[in-house]
Amino acid sequence: MKRNALGEYLRSLGDRQLMPTAIKVALIVGSVLFSINHGWALLHGEMTPQRWISGGLTYIVPYLVNIHGQYISRRQMRQRSQAMTYSH
Repeated sequence: MKRNALGEYLRSLGDRQLMPTAIKVALIVGSVLFSINHGWALLHGEMTPQRWISGGLTYIVPYLVNIHGQYISRRQMRQRSQAMTYSH
């Protein structure tokens, strides 16, 4: 990813148009993954600080991945639109 593209992606993490979908995905996917990875420990009172950190990342990663997918899609649509504008 080029430096400019990285900056655009980082700004897209707080984009109010992209966030609702990313939050829904993070909650659903994160909950499934949390249950798989930490459910037993949670039910048996064996959650350590390290597990809680890992559990938090379980929600953050799907958010980041979803925002990235939306960002790439938006960028490709913009590039196609510009290419069509220049070709006419």
